[in-house]
Amino acid sequence: MEKTLSAYRELGPKHYRETSGLYYEDFEVGDVFEHRPGRTITDVDNIWMTLLTLNVQPVHFDAAYASQTEWKKMLVDSTFTLALVTGMSVRTISAKVVANLGWDKVKATHPVFAGDTLYAESTVLFKRESKSRPTQGIVTVSTRGLNQDGKEVMSFERTMLIYKRDHQPDSANY
Repeated sequence: MEKTLSAYRELGPKHYRETSGLYYEDFEVGDVFEHRPGRTITDVDNIWMTLLTLNVQPVHFDAAYASQTEWKKMLVDSTFTLALVTGMSVRTISAKVVANLGWDKVKATHPVFAGDTLYAESTVLFKRESKSRPTQGIVTVSTRGLNQDGKEVMSFERTMLIYKRDHQPDSANY
């Protein structure tokens, strides 16, 4: 059986509204979603992240220091990679989220450098209806960040509370 997930809602003849995100009912264990577009990381991204988070590890912002390390150049702050890969998945996985319930099994599996382009994909691992919130369900996905060469650079599991269809706030506008 073929499953269709609509990215547009018809408002009237030849008039459509773009939508994003899946409702709880749309998730099926085993579904894999490739998140696009990718994102090329710059030195500025990395330096801003270190400034915003007060990360004082010089390998992220001091090129002279980084040139003396085994990497020979600045490494991208792994918390930036985590935020970016999570963000790449939002349009599909969590645009209809009530709340993020947690990130588990976060692994930085390969170094990331300025100039790398990252992509992401998520696999649905688990879903169940909420016992205390009948208009919502719980979904867990495994998300992987991949660089331009297809090398996994990060992986994690994320659990979210997701609205059921017709229960999102102001659903008429979404």
